[in-house]
Amino acid sequence: MKILFLTQVLPFPLDAGPKVRAYYVLRYLAQRHAVTLLSFVRATDTPAAIEHLHSFCAEVITVPMARSRVKDAGFLLKSLATNRPFIIERDASGAMQERIDQLAHASPPFDAVHADQLWMAPYALRFHNAVNAGGAGNRPLTVMDQHNAVYMILQRLADAERNPAKRALMQLEARKLADFEVHTCRAFDHVTWVTQEDYVAVQSRTQRIDIQVPNDGVLPICADPEAAPAIVRLPAARRVTFLGGLHYPPNAQGVLWFAREMFPQVLAAVPDAVLTVIGKQPPPELHSLGIPAQNLEVTGYVADPAPYLAETAAFIVPLLAGGGMRVKIIDGWSWGLPIASTRVGAEGVEAVHGANMLLADDPAAFARAVIDLLTDPVLNEKIAQGGRRTVLERYNWKVVYRRWDSIYATDYTTDETTARPSSTCNAQAS
Repeated sequence: MKILFLTQVLPFPLDAGPKVRAYYVLRYLAQRHAVTLLSFVRATDTPAAIEHLHSFCAEVITVPMARSRVKDAGFLLKSLATNRPFIIERDASGAMQERIDQLAHASPPFDAVHADQLWMAPYALRFHNAVNAGGAGNRPLTVMDQHNAVYMILQRLADAERNPAKRALMQLEARKLADFEVHTCRAFDHVTWVTQEDYVAVQSRTQRIDIQVPNDGVLPICADPEAAPAIVRLPAARRVTFLGGLHYPPNAQGVLWFAREMFPQVLAAVPDAVLTVIGKQPPPELHSLGIPAQNLEVTGYVADPAPYLAETAAFIVPLLAGGGMRVKIIDGWSWGLPIASTRVGAEGVEAVHGANMLLADDPAAFARAVIDLLTDPVLNEKIAQGGRRTVLERYNWKVVYRRWDSIYATDYTTDETTARPSSTCNAQAS
């Protein structure tokens, strides 16, 4: 098949969760089909990253994305005046629409269009409509990969927001997103989900019991754990490490919660522990919480975190909000690190308390879990090995992503009179 694959972020290097998901799905499909990648790019994306993607894609086409506070203010006002969510309105790009319209008339035509995340769904549907408008008598298969129940992220952030004005805006955005997700998912031939919880969350927002949101099965985010052995950690490791983009509000919220509520308890028991926060745009409030300088290291973005990971005794995922799966857990397991997480942080992964991670939701229990990992080497190693074993067995892209074959079966019908492909899959979550 000839597939057009749409991404909101360039899926390389693998330094963010959405990139990891898109990258391995793209690699898998490119082994079996001719895949053209059409992606937004930012100023930080490099020619080397694009060249790497070109090594297995038939073609890589990029469209610059430039954001600013001024533009965001305009998009917010437009969103408030309409029913379209702000985060969808913000990604409306004339340049991307022009590219979509051009590719809709490509020869030979594309057999399928794949929207990676909700942000790219409007472009996939525009492509579908442009092909139909051309009067060719056929249409591409439409597939959307839902990384998250996106509205749930805003709803959870709103639930924790103390500022009434911000909370009202978040709640409004969550309601708009919920309606948008239901309507958009139903416009696709196939929709895959990263977790069953995300599907249930979106399905619960349908207004009538007879309305069904497509569910072509749960395909978890996977990695390539066989590509490298677990990190060899130093015996005197004392870092309590958080790794993730702090521009993402749930990450910033979670790390600040840990630093305020839990880390003082950890320091009382383990005075030489070092809270290490790795990720771009860290919240400046971290430096105003009274944590001694020798016990806090905020690095910003780090291209290769391996030296920090080798000194890590506890890898923390203290999230209170979010959706989908936390790729940082898949990464932590691949690196062979012992993980402490909230249950929200561990949603969507096969987490077993005491076997492959420690789970805790209240500050005292979370602090206790971290202290145990810092002071009990036997428990530390047990949790680390359990996580590594889990990712090797359950989250290897070369095995799990074979499920994409049933969605991209070649015996589909493109005659517009039949409306849907003949190979529709109703696989349930594993």
